[in-house]
Amino acid sequence: MAHLPPIPAFAAPGRAAPSLRGSVDWQHATVVEVRRETPNAVTVRLALPVWNAHVAGQHYMLRLTAADGYTAQRHYSVASAPDDEGHIEFTVDRMPGGEVSGFVHDVARPGDALEVRGPLGGFFAWPGDRPVLLVAGGSGLVPLMAMVRHRRRRALTVPLRLVACARTPQDLLYAAELAPRPGEEHTVLYSRAAPPGYPHPVGRLAPDTLAPHAAAAVADERYEVFVCGSTGFAEHAGRLLTAAGVPTTRIRVERFG
Repeated sequence: MAHLPPIPAFAAPGRAAPSLRGSVDWQHATVVEVRRETPNAVTVRLALPVWNAHVAGQHYMLRLTAADGYTAQRHYSVASAPDDEGHIEFTVDRMPGGEVSGFVHDVARPGDALEVRGPLGGFFAWPGDRPVLLVAGGSGLVPLMAMVRHRRRRALTVPLRLVACARTPQDLLYAAELAPRPGEEHTVLYSRAAPPGYPHPVGRLAPDTLAPHAAAAVADERYEVFVCGSTGFAEHAGRLLTAAGVPTTRIRVERFG
């Protein structure tokens, strides 16, 4: 097996990885690939001249600078596994009027340089040492997919459960990777339209659908729960989890919008 770089140490208590915010400088990454994920999302793969192993769930800042000095920057979660040495991947939704997302979708091409800074953050990060339940709404799947990929890349044996929610099958990120592997339990839910034979009700994440996953987290106090999505989705999922008996101290939430 190839040598794998160490995962950054976690600080106890709280299991928050030390943020590198104060010690990481801006650097110019090179675009290696831009690939379509869904009609509204692309993944951009970057090569970094200075690479620091991230913890699955961490993020980077991406900055654009115009000729007149005007800058626009956004935070993007890393979608790739921590062991993808020298490279990181972001999956970017096109936002109406979004300066950075529009640039990534319409302008960025292999060979271009993009300014990035990271990895950053630590509260919403999973090193892979405990069972985990992941609950994603839309593009909230991005940092959680880094956790799935990390588990697979390192052949970890800790249980992983994933509930991925999307509007339609066409909106589901990473669909080809969502078939569960040994030790994984996955549920894919659609809120607006579903394919023939779909076994769950079409609509909002419901208590009955989440129940078996929440029950596993309640039964095993080692479980950590990560919820990521829009503010409305994250608050709804959090309420369902706590109503199912999952302690709030084991739920970590990242929201956007």
